[in-house]
Amino acid sequence: MEHMLVTGGAGFVGANFVRRALATRPGQRLTVLDALTYAGSRASLAEVADRITFVQGDVRDADLVDALVSDCDTVVHFAAESHVDNSLRDPAPFLRANVEGTFVLLEAVRRHDRRLHHVSTDEVFGSLPLHGGGLFTEESRYDPSSPYAATKAASDLLVRAWARSYGVRATLSNCANNYGPYQNVEKFLPRQITNVLRGQRPKLYGSGENVREWTHVDDHNDAVLLILEAGTVGETYLIGSGAQWSNRDLLELALSLLGRPPGEFDSVPDRPAHDLRYACDSSRLRKELGWRPRYPDLPEGLAGTIDWYRANEWWWGPQKAETEARYAALGR
Repeated sequence: MEHMLVTGGAGFVGANFVRRALATRPGQRLTVLDALTYAGSRASLAEVADRITFVQGDVRDADLVDALVSDCDTVVHFAAESHVDNSLRDPAPFLRANVEGTFVLLEAVRRHDRRLHHVSTDEVFGSLPLHGGGLFTEESRYDPSSPYAATKAASDLLVRAWARSYGVRATLSNCANNYGPYQNVEKFLPRQITNVLRGQRPKLYGSGENVREWTHVDDHNDAVLLILEAGTVGETYLIGSGAQWSNRDLLELALSLLGRPPGEFDSVPDRPAHDLRYACDSSRLRKELGWRPRYPDLPEGLAGTIDWYRANEWWWGPQKAETEARYAALGR
């Protein structure tokens, strides 16, 4: 991995990946391709700007992508539209970025025979029962509930098909919900944290019983780096910390860490087709590659995340008013 191309490298997980790769792999050469839509920000890369090459552009731009892929040896594909609420309101950008963009990238990787890692989500598997256990595995049936999840499922299937049909040297990963620094305030945890920091009441969808497995973004990215270096080409790896929390319990934990009473929130209407539970069996990743999360306990990681948002309003403040206006229009 002498020269790595990172698509979507100015988004939440991608920008954290860039910083993590530079911190743990000295001498790593990195090029970032990002369209800088509302969810991507060069400010997220400010501290490493002099150590990377940044290219603003669309992953669907075939000529640009071909030139960038030809000049690297490894591609990590984060670029995607990723917010469920936005996909419910307007699915078209998700089809363009997640499906067409992945196709364009795969064709460039195929032409130049480059190593590819495709980053996906556990939402492609749909919903687990709220009670009674069970985990997603690498063999779980795809059953997406939202346009976002459906387009990510389509991109996964494209990668698998190009690997089988054309011998593209690809690996895939599906990760549980991420949290950490530089996450856009439209997402659940940053929205609630910044609401409290602004003196506003946080919001809880419906009853808050929906359960998610929460993985710190650094743990996710350590897993991706490990898969790139030691993973088996053609395989899929599930990434998850094992920390399952209901939305209500998570919000009450955040309120406690912020020094607020646990019931100090407003309930708002639930989103359509809100999946009940996500949780991943990450045993392949742990057994075959030796991955372990540095933040297996959510309270420790969440406390550090809250500290980051408290100290970095310069980054999230400009997003806040527009985000809350969109939610207000939805009644959420």
